[in-house]
Amino acid sequence: MTGRTENSGKLFSWLWWNYLWKHRWLLVVALIFMSIEGAMFGLLSYMMKPMFDNVFVGGNSSAIWWVGLVIFGSFLLRAIASIVQKVVMSRVSQLTVGAIRNDLVTHLMSLDGSFHQAYGPGYLMQRIEGDVGSISKVWRIIITGAGRDVVALISLFGVALGIDWRWTLVALIGAPIMVLPSVFAQRYVRGNARKARDISAKLSTRLNEIFHGIVPVKLNRLEEYQANRYRKLTDKRIRTEVRATLGEASIPGLIDIMSGIGFMGVLFYGGSEILSGEKTVGDFMAFFTAIALAFEPLRRLGAVSGTWQIAAASIERLKELMDMVPALRDPDQPKPAPEGVPGIVLDDVHLSYGDAPVLRGTSFTAEAGKTTALVGASGAGKSTIFNVLTRLVDPAQGRVEIGGTAVSEMKLTELRGLFSVVSQEALLFDESLRENILLGRKDVSEARLQEVLEAAHVADFLPRLEGGLDAQVGPRGSSLSGGQRQRVAIARAILRDTPILLLDEATSALDVQSEAVVQAALDDLAKGRTTLVIAHRLSTVRHADKIVVMDQGRVVEEGTHDELLARGGAFARLHAMQFSET
Repeated sequence: MTGRTENSGKLFSWLWWNYLWKHRWLLVVALIFMSIEGAMFGLLSYMMKPMFDNVFVGGNSSAIWWVGLVIFGSFLLRAIASIVQKVVMSRVSQLTVGAIRNDLVTHLMSLDGSFHQAYGPGYLMQRIEGDVGSISKVWRIIITGAGRDVVALISLFGVALGIDWRWTLVALIGAPIMVLPSVFAQRYVRGNARKARDISAKLSTRLNEIFHGIVPVKLNRLEEYQANRYRKLTDKRIRTEVRATLGEASIPGLIDIMSGIGFMGVLFYGGSEILSGEKTVGDFMAFFTAIALAFEPLRRLGAVSGTWQIAAASIERLKELMDMVPALRDPDQPKPAPEGVPGIVLDDVHLSYGDAPVLRGTSFTAEAGKTTALVGASGAGKSTIFNVLTRLVDPAQGRVEIGGTAVSEMKLTELRGLFSVVSQEALLFDESLRENILLGRKDVSEARLQEVLEAAHVADFLPRLEGGLDAQVGPRGSSLSGGQRQRVAIARAILRDTPILLLDEATSALDVQSEAVVQAALDDLAKGRTTLVIAHRLSTVRHADKIVVMDQGRVVEEGTHDELLARGGAFARLHAMQFSET
């Protein structure tokens, strides 16, 4: 129990100092109005004594006015205080939840590729939306409980103690029976809430896979298979959520049992004193009202415990993610990125993914301002070289240099600012065509943008789009053809104007007509840049300044297209195999 409590305290402390502290003055305002609202409960219960003793029993008609006005005033003040504190707490809640989501998205984007391979998009979306959403109400519930309900209890029990302290003890006689069950209920809620959030993440992952792969799902008739997998997870989530609700509801239920025992005790014990004349009817009604009103804040405070356990399960998971640090970070004393158009050198580079070696002593040079092509069978390590150059992954051994400076000695932002990448799958966002090219840049004039559109051959298909540059490209650019998406990616690269160009199978998925247009744009883009090309179709690298042939993570041949054919080695065999198939 102690460990659990300490853990909960650490979680709330993390939330407080990172997110709530900056809104402390809003919280102070909210707490003031909560306290006013809570104090009105005590005033209302106290007014039962003069209402019964002076008005109903004593027959003092003049007291009706001042008693009635005080009661009305307490309700009015309570209503105003309630409105103000709820609006203020809603603002605090939305600001903090928004800040957590923003920080989490920013942090997740900073983590390494290995992290994103282990955790899919659906899982991470559930963390950002589901887990953060589950704690969105915790601010209002916990702080309202600490403000309004605690003050209400103090004022109500103050009235009760002022009338008769023995009656108060009798009313609370059932309190000890709820302590131990409440402890077990809280643990039960926390465990099931965490399981429910894990299942929700799996459900999001499943949906992400279904909708992103809807075409192969249909073509392979997997609708029923995927629906059954989703249904099983849904059933499991329902069972877990119901168990968590059972635990959460049991805490206020225990308070109800305690309330019943207390009311029965007060009725038996206090009723005899009223009948004997030791206490007045007003005393009993004021006490009875105070205790009756007190049990509702008690129930809410009991529910706070269950709500906190559910929120704590999500907060734990969020904090686990926020505490992760990227393995690939800036060096302590970074060197400046090279200026001009740099060359690239890989020297005895080794890298493995898990137990599988990918690069086994890879060494080659890509000369500045020239085009170097990487060819070889699938799995030879070509794409991994791009990842090593841009430090998406670090090699276990060897040196990777750009312009004479090791990539590990530069700041990541400066290193990646040297590259433009055009790959087989151009990543387009569900935005306008203009935004997909500019990517947030505000320093591009219309004249410069038009030059880019012409150079990338985007201007060729632009008149056919309704809305032109402001046309929406759809999710992942679905409203554009493959060739059009590639030309948008080339436009981005032209606009970036970096000294190094990485082309990863940029034309392999295109038809002959689209390939010719895109290849012409790529040839223009490569001029004056150090260019690395990954290609399966050897015809696309015929005019490369150098071709590097890779096999199982090693460089086995280097030379021009004609030199390698004349040698009759690995490249010649690949060439013969590919062109015999055509």
